[in-house]
Amino acid sequence: MPRGPQSGWSRGLVILVASIVIAMLAACSGAPKPVYFPGYPIGFVERGVASWYGPGFHGNKTANGERYDMHQLTAAHRTLPLGSIAVVRSMSTGQQVTVRINDRGPFARGRVLDLSLAGAHALGMIGAGTDQIELRVVGYQGRTTDMGFLRVQVGSFSDQQNALNLLERVKPFYSGGRIQFVDLPEGRRYRVQIGQFSREAQAEDAVSHLESSLGLQAFVFRDDG
Repeated sequence: MPRGPQSGWSRGLVILVASIVIAMLAACSGAPKPVYFPGYPIGFVERGVASWYGPGFHGNKTANGERYDMHQLTAAHRTLPLGSIAVVRSMSTGQQVTVRINDRGPFARGRVLDLSLAGAHALGMIGAGTDQIELRVVGYQGRTTDMGFLRVQVGSFSDQQNALNLLERVKPFYSGGRIQFVDLPEGRRYRVQIGQFSREAQAEDAVSHLESSLGLQAFVFRDDG
């Protein structure tokens, strides 16, 4: 039985719609996955000295707004995105622990990570206080955007006037200088910090310049606002 024009038109419409759906699905499946943290892919590795912080900070607010709980498996890192999940391995004993980055630090040159009391206990480094570690990023939890910007810390003092003096020394080189005070178990410290950098390469260049020009011991950290 011959088909009428209406039947042919309907079949053509179905074919057209099906083609569009298939094209859309193919485009979606082929789309690259978003890179949330340029420079910090899953598998990112860093080696260096880890320390730990405990009772004197217990209950203080961390960089992501939580209260620091020294009994939880968390850690502070200067630049890794908050919410990063990392496996930390002791280079001396081989023991390892998985921690979540929820704070900024350590604010001491030559160290890469500040573990919670629980994290340090898992690595067996409570008594020694520090240990050589390897950190490997294995995932992310929480926000995936708005990483803030980078600053460079150039000094930390117990005397505010010394901090003001250093700030005056670095002002001719970089804008955005400030003094931030923090109350630690050993007393108040005044931290001298400069710049608002969007890329780590820029911040590291500033560190090299300040060290060569002024003989300062500086380091980069992320200001999450």
